[in-house]
Amino acid sequence: ADQLFIGNAVGTLGNAATNIAFPLAMMCTGLGLLFGIGGAASFNLHMGAGEKEKAPFFVGNAITMLLTVGILLFAITELFLNPLLVGFGSPADVLPLARQYVRVTAIGFPFLILTIGSGHLIRADGSPKMAMFVNISGAVINIVLDAVFVLGFHWGMYGAAAATVIGQIVSGLLIIFYFSRLRKMYLDHSMLIPKARNLSAIFSLGMASCINQVAIAAVQIVMNNTLRHYGALSAYGSDIPIACTGIISKVNQVFMAICIGISQGSQPILGFNYGAEKYSRVRQTYRYSVTLCTVIATIFFICFQFFPHQIVGIFGNGSDLYFHFAEKYLRIFMLM
Repeated sequence: ADQLFIGNAVGTLGNAATNIAFPLAMMCTGLGLLFGIGGAASFNLHMGAGEKEKAPFFVGNAITMLLTVGILLFAITELFLNPLLVGFGSPADVLPLARQYVRVTAIGFPFLILTIGSGHLIRADGSPKMAMFVNISGAVINIVLDAVFVLGFHWGMYGAAAATVIGQIVSGLLIIFYFSRLRKMYLDHSMLIPKARNLSAIFSLGMASCINQVAIAAVQIVMNNTLRHYGALSAYGSDIPIACTGIISKVNQVFMAICIGISQGSQPILGFNYGAEKYSRVRQTYRYSVTLCTVIATIFFICFQFFPHQIVGIFGNGSDLYFHFAEKYLRIFMLM
């Protein structure tokens, strides 16, 4: 949502700035998935195996770790903001905008990580509609406030960042309210204290998803630095290539979010039935998920190949060179 409004209101430099900030978003996602998927999968496996007294400890430990790593990432980002952004590949003229955006959005890191991870825990608790409501509420608030702050008040990067943080805080508060009042599982304070045995199980099941997101962030950092260096040596400059890759990354996120949502939605079914040794249901759920993701991937691929100009145009106006780079990169990138 931020990319859409920033692209139209701020322009190419704004798109480039959000791309510089993108690795931090991926780190938040990775940490959220590490403890969210790990905690939910451990809970489901133990519930399926009939160990109902042990299962809630994994959820409690996961909640504590989600809040802890969120606060740590916020503190690190605020303390080392400039070195981080430069290390992420920010050109000199993009750095002020990236700094404006990240300094504010970092406030929402604890709430964002809590929301990402707790969505899995809420689904594991048997409340998928609540998990969806939490995410949709924050997203809708973000979009509405983006329009008000960026287009209405003309606050630029600060406005987009503020809209994002407010949406994340609302989602985070809904998560806290759910676990304090609406949860179906039993949780007490002792279950929130991290234990090495529980964390080991959570890490073993959530690490793969975390590494995947961290790898995406690492690739983005290397690409940004490469584009900054070689773009500056060309006649085009570094801003346009960085902005283009940022847009394509966000478009890819839309596609990936749908497929990840399907896989995450199937996780409680897979975990519970695997723990209950009902392997035929595990295989059936896996086949359904793979088939659906394949169909969706095919639809997106066709759209990206035949309508790249229209898709890129959603993120704001630019020069002919800007559209040329973005469309070409979109077509090639989506071949993967």
